This record gives sequence, C-alpha cells and structure tokens, in this order.
Amino acid sequence: MSALHGTDATIDAVFETHLPLHGRRQGKVRDVYELPAAPGQAPQLLVVATDRISAFDVVMPTPVPGKGRLLTTISVGWFRFLRSLGIVTDHLVSTDVSAIAGLDGTQRAMLAGRSMVCRAARVVQVECVARGYLAGSGWQEYQASGTACGIPLPAGLRQCERLPQPIFTPATKAAEGHDENISFERMCDAVGGDLAARLRDLTLRIYGAAAEHARGRGLILADTKFEFGFALGADGTPTGELMLVDEVLTPDSSRYWPMQGYAPGRDQPSFDKQYLRNWLLAEVAAGRWHKEPPGPELPAEVLNETRAKYEEAARLLA
Repeated sequence: MSALHGTDATIDAVFETHLPLHGRRQGKVRDVYELPAAPGQAPQLLVVATDRISAFDVVMPTPVPGKGRLLTTISVGWFRFLRSLGIVTDHLVSTDVSAIAGLDGTQRAMLAGRSMVCRAARVVQVECVARGYLAGSGWQEYQASGTACGIPLPAGLRQCERLPQPIFTPATKAAEGHDENISFERMCDAVGGDLAARLRDLTLRIYGAAAEHARGRGLILADTKFEFGFALGADGTPTGELMLVDEVLTPDSSRYWPMQGYAPGRDQPSFDKQYLRNWLLAEVAAGRWHKEPPGPELPAEVLNETRAKYEEAARLLA
C-alpha cells in the first residue's frame, strides 16, 4: 500500500510503496521490486516512480501529487523514441501491471501509470553525463578555472551558453549525498577503457538525438545523465547486451529550458524542481533549514508550481 499524506494537496500522492513482492529497494524517487521469474526466464524488476521529490540530496517529507506518473510518461516516450533510432536497447518491457501476481485491485490502481516492468541488469556504477550548455556545476567550475568537470573550454563563455560541442562528464554513483564528477581517465580505471569509450560515445550520440528532438518541441536540452547496465540472463549473470536503464530524459535527470526567450549570460527558466530549490534556499537564508534531513514540509504553492513545471515538460515532449 502507498503511504498517503493527509493534506488536501497530497491526498492522492504516493510517498512510498510496500508491495507483497520480494527484494524491495528504495531510492530517492523509485521503489524497485523483484518479480517472480518462470524457469528459463531472465529476471525482471518492477520499477515504481513515487511522488517523492529530493533537493540538495534530501528527500522532502511532502510528495508532489502525480509526479511519478509524469516521470513515467516522459521516460516511456523517450524510450520509444530512442528505440526508433536503433542507437541502444533499453530495459523497458511493459507498463502493464495487470499480470503481476499477488497484487490486489487497490495496489494495481495505485501502480497504474507510474510503473515499468523492466529487464534486470548489472548496472555500470558510473553516471554518464552529457552537457551541451554551460550551466550548474559546470558554470561554477568554469568561472574558477576555465574548465567544466576538468575539461578545458574556450575563454569568454557566458552562463548558460551553448558549448562549441557537447562534452561527456562522467560521475560516480553515490548511494548517499552528491555524485562526484570524475575524469574520463578515472572512469577508464573504474570500468575499463573499452567500456568507458563505448559509454561516452553512446551518451553523446543519445544526447545529440534527444537535443534535436527537444528543439523540435520548443525545448533546449541543456544537459542530462544516463545509466547503463548489462542485461542479466536466465541464470542471473550478465550477458554482453548493454542497455539503457533507470529513467531517461525526465526533468529529474535533465535540464530543460524553453527556446523562446533563451539568452545566454543569465539563469534560464527551467522545467524542473528549481522552484522548489529556490524556496528551500529562502528557508536556509532565514535559518529555518540547514540542508540536512529532515527536509521541511512543503506548502501547497510549492507543490503546485513544481508539478506545473513537470506537467508542462510532459505536454511539450508528448
């Protein structure tokens, strides 16, 4: 069953799930379960996008109603688009939860629209990040050293300016706290040079295709991160099939800006949780929060404005 918060703004929100399935794991946003496998069948997972939201590496105590369904809609749309290009396979099997045994009607209704049945994978423990614009931590580093994630860039670039060409900036996958940007050389040491080069090339190719598609929808895809893994066979060991896993190209993992009104040299309005971050920074400035758990309860205005950004992104990308 889902844990529901009692305010009017969150009455239908799913904060977390506790299903009668094995192997439950909980991330910042998603709950993951192991699904029963028939003899000779490769293992599968149920990935549930809850309405949790995090900022500054803290999961807020108040969910954003419907956020998980919006994330799933966007991810599934992008998986289907990328499949049409034949760049890489992915882990998505189905969004239909009706065949999962052991669930009652209430649980199935709660899971509808926010769940993906996926092939299990041995995940590569590196975040694969593509940046096409100078923003976020890349902009902060550039101001100090003229580099972004250690990559030298031309002098005189402005905040949020388009880079001469997209760059690949891998990061470690942190179970808690911030992911850490690492050099490509360090990635090679971690996963091997051949795989690192393959992931870099795939990441930049997917980013290029996605950025072009987003532009056709009136959006700038400034940067994004991907996760990859090797599909597991029926015996539970990795095969040689490299897949795109987790979610893909949602406002949780990607920085989207509207093309209309874009001008480098300043912050851009974004289709993500920046409204929430700004509100939290005001709480920090007022001494009411210190960027540590637990996060503050979120007022209805913050929930509504944040959800509106996700809804607009889903509408434009549809």
